[in-house]
Amino acid sequence: MEISDPLDAITQLVTAMNACDLESAMALFEPGASFVMKPGVVVTGTSGIRQALEGFMALKPTLAIEAQQLVRAGDVAQYCARWNLKGIDPTGTVVHLGGRSSSILRRQSNGKWLFLVDNPWGTDIVQ
Repeated sequence: MEISDPLDAITQLVTAMNACDLESAMALFEPGASFVMKPGVVVTGTSGIRQALEGFMALKPTLAIEAQQLVRAGDVAQYCARWNLKGIDPTGTVVHLGGRSSSILRRQSNGKWLFLVDNPWGTDIVQ
């Protein structure tokens, strides 16, 4: 699928998460991107983001976007959304997560949009 618009990257990330397709999800992040695993825990770079996404995918998630807004300024876009995720943890317990994300995407020289910062927890990281 083409990623010529920031929302294409969002759609592909949701699809990859729901399919537990780690490689497709990883392809949507810049090599030096940052990801907020949970409030207070930020990882940067491919290995940290891989570990964070593996944790979410271990829940066999169903991720849904409830509402979203995109603000573009040239080659940079801010994406905010309200999301929910349902899954099952390793003990078989049903898990419900949700939040309001705030993410930054950047258009690459080839026209493809990738995540620079992905913060599923939005303003929850502010103390």
